[in-house]
Amino acid sequence: MKLYYCPFACSLADHIALEEAGIDFERERVDLKLKVTASGQNYIKLTSKGYVPALQLDNGEIITENVAILDWIASHYPKLGIRGELGRTRLLEALAYISTELHRSLRPLWHSGSDQEMAEARAAIETRLEFLSNSLAGDYLFGEHPTVADCYLFVMLLWAERFGLEVPKPLVGLRERMRTRPAVKVALAIEGLS
Repeated sequence: MKLYYCPFACSLADHIALEEAGIDFERERVDLKLKVTASGQNYIKLTSKGYVPALQLDNGEIITENVAILDWIASHYPKLGIRGELGRTRLLEALAYISTELHRSLRPLWHSGSDQEMAEARAAIETRLEFLSNSLAGDYLFGEHPTVADCYLFVMLLWAERFGLEVPKPLVGLRERMRTRPAVKVALAIEGLS
């Protein structure tokens, strides 16, 4: 299995989740501007989407998109999922919210939107972070143990920190708890972010 990633991109969530699961996997860095992997592969031939993450399974199948990869990880490594009849549904609900409402809202900050776009994005992000903060069921989104959703949220919280956004104290606590986890330390170190 191989994860294709770019440092500090959203693929960091998948990297952390794979580390948390204790999976033996390869990692290959992708230059997103040149669309070339560290080994010289044309990344577009691997996935025509041309962005990360991409997870190549042992059988050669490629999975793309954070929600799909994180769902696959939680399905195969249940300690990173949620138990119960609606467990997977609640996890997908959280992943979809993080992806469509939070991740997407950060785009203008990464791509130097207009002043108005940036102000609107900041306000939207801070509102969405408040919603997630009020949704915590313990130290993490769903209780006392992290799920793949916490891995994704952690990356969004790192981005919020980078852009100086107001983050509610409970989410600052979650971010700092995640930072201390061995799997997170490994992924950050490999990606040159520690």
